Amino acid sequence: MASIRYIVTDIDRSVEFYRDKLEFSVDLHNPSKFAALTRDDLTLYLSAPGAGSGGTAGGNPEPGGWNRFMIITKDIDDLIGRLNTGGARFRGEISEAGAGRARLLEDPSGNLIELFEFKKK
Repeated sequence: MASIRYIVTDIDRSVEFYRDKLEFSVDLHNPSKFAALTRDDLTLYLSAPGAGSGGTAGGNPEPGGWNRFMIITKDIDDLIGRLNTGGARFRGEISEAGAGRARLLEDPSGNLIELFEFKKK
């Protein structure tokens, strides 16, 4: 099991995004401060800036950047289509190099999620 912590500007909006658009389950939600969500073997911790140790460890963290986790899908075009319908924001276009196809999705705070589809054999 792996876990990731993202700093987000709006906990409640981020919980809705991950739950409704990316099929995460909400394990714990402290409105405006913290949430713990799971999807398969990944636990995603969301912290507001300045809220507890996750929001203050090591300085003054901010959302965004280029670090990301991957969601592997069997149909990236369908997933992107559904996300587009819901008003999702992306960085760049689909890349088709290496082992498959990928596109970078932004959560409501600008944190990245890489959507990835392995090459079909």
